[in-house]
Amino acid sequence: MQQGKVKVTLGGISASMLSCLWGRAQLSKEYSSLFYDAKAVELSEKIDYDLSTSDVPPFVAIWFNISRKVNRPEFRLGTLRAKQFDDRAKVYIAEHPHASVINIAAGLDTTFYRVDNGLIHWYDLDLPAVIDVRRQLLPEPDRVTYIAKSLLDPGWCKDIKHTEDGVFMIAGGALGWFDKSEVEQFFLMLADNFPGGEIVFDAISRLGGSLRTWMDMFPPEQRETMRAAWMEALKDWWEKAPQNQKDKLNDMIAELKTPTKPNGKEWSDLEAWWDQLGEKEGEEVVRDLMTAFRGGTGMWALEDVNEFTRWDNRIAVLDQFPLYRNIPRDSVSADMRRFMDYSDKSGGSNIIHLRL
Repeated sequence: MQQGKVKVTLGGISASMLSCLWGRAQLSKEYSSLFYDAKAVELSEKIDYDLSTSDVPPFVAIWFNISRKVNRPEFRLGTLRAKQFDDRAKVYIAEHPHASVINIAAGLDTTFYRVDNGLIHWYDLDLPAVIDVRRQLLPEPDRVTYIAKSLLDPGWCKDIKHTEDGVFMIAGGALGWFDKSEVEQFFLMLADNFPGGEIVFDAISRLGGSLRTWMDMFPPEQRETMRAAWMEALKDWWEKAPQNQKDKLNDMIAELKTPTKPNGKEWSDLEAWWDQLGEKEGEEVVRDLMTAFRGGTGMWALEDVNEFTRWDNRIAVLDQFPLYRNIPRDSVSADMRRFMDYSDKSGGSNIIHLRL
């Protein structure tokens, strides 16, 4: 461990919060005029964390390893949802200066430090293990309360005080880990407990563009470079991962419906198998593996924003817009502009703003 670094231990999906922190920090360093998160930069340089542990899901470890090693801006651009949340929160806080703001599945999010007006009451909600890490790295400032509970536990709603001047909630990257029935349960719980409150969150769309059409944005030689870089990062993870993690990956591949399978369970077998897959088959493999990595076929993705009103007519849609709407393109590279434009046109990821 490097001198001065804080050793962090996390397991399960909770470890994914580190990739969000890293993404915000890297984006801040590279494109500070677009978005700057000083606290994320500070934290990312303090943490010592090994993703090659037995209790970290392969999806989390592999994706984080790829995002750190592959020098592609799109692995960091998803963190710009934080800018959209900041803008919405600042508008609400300006109108409700003594509001309670709830950061749902907060992880190591640092929104409070970017939007605080000196008057609001702030709540960071997450699982107990995450809150323990958060307290270690970010002790509670004045007017901030940490709540160590699941977002599906209705008990946390009773922990929110000072609601006289309104309640605003942020749920970044949280809801896609749950199935549709759990997401519906969550919003009905909010409507029961925070009538008139507002919530902003991001949602993946089932109607968005596919991996293959996204790759079509890039010229053939660039696609091959990206593919090679991804495989290099995956190989690096494989060399460090404990055997039970490798076994999990091999078991997932064995369950795929592809007509071809690896001839063995070593890295050379997986690499040879991947190289012989056609483009369409490769896309299906990535999609199915991501579904398996993230816990099954029940992942929630938005089909129609009016779904919320059908769940409960107390819920009103205030806005729905593409992830990168109104984010300036003039200071970013051509590849970043291409990615942002494609994402917004395909509707793959959206920001949703609701009133309860």
